Amino acid sequence: MIKETKLPRTVTSPKKFFIGTGMLSKIDSFVKDFGDKALVITDEFMLPGVREQALPALQAAGLQGTAEKFNYECCRREIDRQQALARQLQANVIVGVGGGKTLDTAKAVAYYLKMPVVLFPTIASTDAPCTALAVIYTESGEFEEYLYLPQNPDVVVADTSVITAAPVRFFSAGVGDALATYFEARACYAADGLNLVLHKPSRTGLGLAELCYRLISENIDAAMAAVTHHLTTPALEQIIEATIYLSGVGAESGGLAAAHAVSNGMSVVADLHKAQHGEKVVFGLLTQLVLENAPQQEWQNVVRIIKAANLPLTLQDMGLKTFSEAEWREVARIACAPGDTMNNMPMELTADDVYNAMLAADAIAHRMKA
Repeated sequence: MIKETKLPRTVTSPKKFFIGTGMLSKIDSFVKDFGDKALVITDEFMLPGVREQALPALQAAGLQGTAEKFNYECCRREIDRQQALARQLQANVIVGVGGGKTLDTAKAVAYYLKMPVVLFPTIASTDAPCTALAVIYTESGEFEEYLYLPQNPDVVVADTSVITAAPVRFFSAGVGDALATYFEARACYAADGLNLVLHKPSRTGLGLAELCYRLISENIDAAMAAVTHHLTTPALEQIIEATIYLSGVGAESGGLAAAHAVSNGMSVVADLHKAQHGEKVVFGLLTQLVLENAPQQEWQNVVRIIKAANLPLTLQDMGLKTFSEAEWREVARIACAPGDTMNNMPMELTADDVYNAMLAADAIAHRMKA
């Protein structure tokens, strides 16, 4: 009989990560080590900037570049279309410039063509740019599957001059998503659960998640003042480092837990369909703090950060108009599904436990909001 091998612990990360101002116009310095013919997949919003800044920079460096607009959905048809164009152009490096779906498309195209990929996130709303994962949707925008990639992106470049030009709500949502990173990694490590590459969480992953929380705690007030006025400051750069890099690496290597499971369940609540991912994760985090019976000091600091980031604190703040017990029991049921990350909590939990914790979290949020 062959003895079952214990799953290894992992640390996964992009090969390189940069933060700076005016980085899009220096794109050649990030591309040249990987290829000389770049297909640049970009959001419609960023297409003029790519044509005015990125393509001339590539040409001046003796490299070739072609910009192609991303057609709104990270679906099989769009991935195939971009692959065909890359082959036609004889591209040997893929560049993604845009939001999460654009970057996921670039990652998927690079994976299927076995090419390097360089990513320029234009908003700091999620940690998706750094992960070895692409979320595939149907052409109508419904979730289809996760595409697990064999490696993380080769280079991720956070251009603060681009990120600070985006609506502040996206920046805040990124803070909300990142805020849960440490608490989820801590729970997953205590439970010896599975991280996002389906291996055991590492102490390094937990440490990076903890640093993510520390940078947010120390810099949130000054960073919000900067991003509100579209300014780049050291505090803003540290928050971007936390929301894009540390949150991504911390979650991927450290694992997720109740906060994201509850957020996934909240997708069935019609009133909340316009809520940002990070906004829903914040309420999931409050629910997790109830389940853990977290100390008052943790509650106070988490709520302080939520308020400073102008994130919704209560369900009403998030857009809930009418509370339906049946609907929220369904949220709890989905959150406790066998394959979801609620299983990374260090205690046995039922859907009733989660339902009660959500109600308690909302009640505490109302009290602390005052």
